[in-house]
Amino acid sequence: MPLLVSRLRRWFAAGAIAAVLLVAGTYFYARQRVQNAINQVPSNIGLDIQQSAQGFSISRSEQGRTLFKVQASKAVQFKAGGRAELHDVTVTMYGRDAKRFDQIYGADFIYDQSTGDVIAQGPVQIDLENNPEGLATGDQQPPKELKNPIHLKTSGLVFNQKTGNAHTKEPVEFSTAQIEGSASGVTYSAETSQLVLESNIIADLRGPRPLHFTAMRGTITKEPRQAVFDRPRVSGQEQTAEAQEATFFLRDDNSIERMIARREVKIAASAPERLEVNSGELELRFRDKVDEVESALFSGGVEANRSGADAAHATAGEAAVSFGPQNRIEKVHADHSVKLGQAQKPSAADSAQNVEIASTAMDLLLNGTGRLVKAETAGPPQIRLMPASGSGPTTTVTAAKFTANFDAAGQLMQVHGAPAASVVSATSGHPDRTTTSDVVDAQFQPGRGISALMQQGHFSYVEGDRRAWADQARYTTADQQLLLSGSPRVAEGGMTTTADAMQLDRASSTAVASGNVKSTYADLKANASGALLASSNPIHVTAQNMKATNSPVIATYTGNARLWQGANVIQAPILVFDRDHRSLMAQGTSGKLVSTVLVQANAGGKVTPVTITSTKLTYSDDERVAHFSGGVVARAEDGTLTARQAEVFLKDRGTSRQSESSPAELERVVAEGDVVLVQPNRRATGDRLVYSAGEGKYVLAGGPPCIFDAERGRITGLSLTFFSHDDRVLVEGSKNAPAVTQTRVAR
Repeated sequence: MPLLVSRLRRWFAAGAIAAVLLVAGTYFYARQRVQNAINQVPSNIGLDIQQSAQGFSISRSEQGRTLFKVQASKAVQFKAGGRAELHDVTVTMYGRDAKRFDQIYGADFIYDQSTGDVIAQGPVQIDLENNPEGLATGDQQPPKELKNPIHLKTSGLVFNQKTGNAHTKEPVEFSTAQIEGSASGVTYSAETSQLVLESNIIADLRGPRPLHFTAMRGTITKEPRQAVFDRPRVSGQEQTAEAQEATFFLRDDNSIERMIARREVKIAASAPERLEVNSGELELRFRDKVDEVESALFSGGVEANRSGADAAHATAGEAAVSFGPQNRIEKVHADHSVKLGQAQKPSAADSAQNVEIASTAMDLLLNGTGRLVKAETAGPPQIRLMPASGSGPTTTVTAAKFTANFDAAGQLMQVHGAPAASVVSATSGHPDRTTTSDVVDAQFQPGRGISALMQQGHFSYVEGDRRAWADQARYTTADQQLLLSGSPRVAEGGMTTTADAMQLDRASSTAVASGNVKSTYADLKANASGALLASSNPIHVTAQNMKATNSPVIATYTGNARLWQGANVIQAPILVFDRDHRSLMAQGTSGKLVSTVLVQANAGGKVTPVTITSTKLTYSDDERVAHFSGGVVARAEDGTLTARQAEVFLKDRGTSRQSESSPAELERVVAEGDVVLVQPNRRATGDRLVYSAGEGKYVLAGGPPCIFDAERGRITGLSLTFFSHDDRVLVEGSKNAPAVTQTRVAR
């Protein structure tokens, strides 16, 4: 809208409309002079019944200066009927200050004394010219140079001496060096000092940029000094302006002080893009003694639309435009439900967004070339970003105040909002994504819409069950990444994570945390059939890094990961935890193994810890089986077990004698591959070992199995069974050696 107003300033400043007013005013001035001169002709000639005079001149003077002079080649006065005829008349007006040189001339005039009418018989022409050096020259001397006379031409002109009224139904033509125009029919009322141009008003301004002015009707009055035109229209090479009515308010020197256009005000430009402005009313104010617009006020509902590659629209209740020197727009103040929008062209390659800024009021600042560079809002504002293709999220940004900056092409480039900033992204079928902060800064990419959002100070994020907090956040639309820094914290489904920095992928609903990661899984229900992770106590995890997915809720922790619930502790370089299934996978590296802490209880109820290290651990609470692989080492109070792999069966919480905060209780162990069991005074080897914790019973097979005792020596067999609470060893032989040997070893 402000760009179009800057194009209009030349139209009004150029003076096309002012010329129409000037012509109308001088027409009235000329009418008075002609009437006064002609009315005095019969009495001054002094002719009686029927008489004629050839080549006469009559004038009137004051203080030695001629006011006007009437010349005619012939005058005839008729006694019957009281009529007089004047032929080849020329009237010259000098004015009381001798600064005019106006001439009125026509071939034939008739004066009817009975009616008081003075009637022009044929064309009447009027030339109006200033003579600023009139007092410095001799009386009745013409100007040294005719610079820019105004010429009028009409016919059928009728003056009435008694009423002072005048009218003609014939066309009136007027012209200057720059302007040429006409109107059909003129009526003047002396009582009201009102001049009416009845219809078909036309004026053309010549020059490098010609303008064309039309109106259906014009009314000019002396009190108040104004001119009112019905259905005026101004058009140039690529611009038009029109309204149902326009009123021009004049100063004493007939210059335009202000103009008000009312009802269906329409302004349009066709280049470089199609631009249209509609309003209920437009008021223009002009500076005194300079050809410049001071201000413009659009009111009664303002709507502006720009089409083309950079389509845009704006609406407001009213818009006030301030002009600087040389008719340059400096500022536009829009008020009452202001909306400023830019439409983007849909693209298959990316998701272009239409942008709309809305506010109670808005100030638009322009540079010296008329380009929009800055906008500031007042009142509760908001920015809406809508998909250009009709699909995708709609984002609404709010704050107490927005300041927007525009690039060299007039495209929205950056918006700063503060305080109480909020961003809401809504997608059909999905929960709204809402962020709040003290400050928001939005970056825009020409042709696409918003490219990045930066929020600072008390940042919070809500999306369904997901919550996040931080000191600052940055969101990029291209990859839908939300970066959190400054004590970030994310909570979702009973899981809360803190870290030095966090990143949320809104497209895939994944989260990445780095630096001093700590997660807590709360709101857990006790699982009586579970074991290691069956308690209702919170599960805690620490690590250097984390990556989590939302569906299912699986988190991968790396870098000195440690998971614990009560006294159950698992440590590993890599740890993957599935909250919903209460399962996990822990993976070691060449430099560090997985460590797991469990407990076992003997027949007497004594509980002792068991620490197991391995390269890998997988566990599911539904199965209550921990699968250890890769250099498995289990250390208990009564010995150490090593194997390539081992399965540890845990007691369910319903039968365990431990409290919820106690470690999971070991029920049975199946170890395979290079099995070695070392106990005090005993060392056993084999391929497979089955250990039952309740009985303290070991069954060793494969290899073949072998037990070495410091006192008894070496014992082998098909399988060996021994116990942790006594010295019995059961040896089972093969078919070739069916005997079974039972040996008691003294300790």
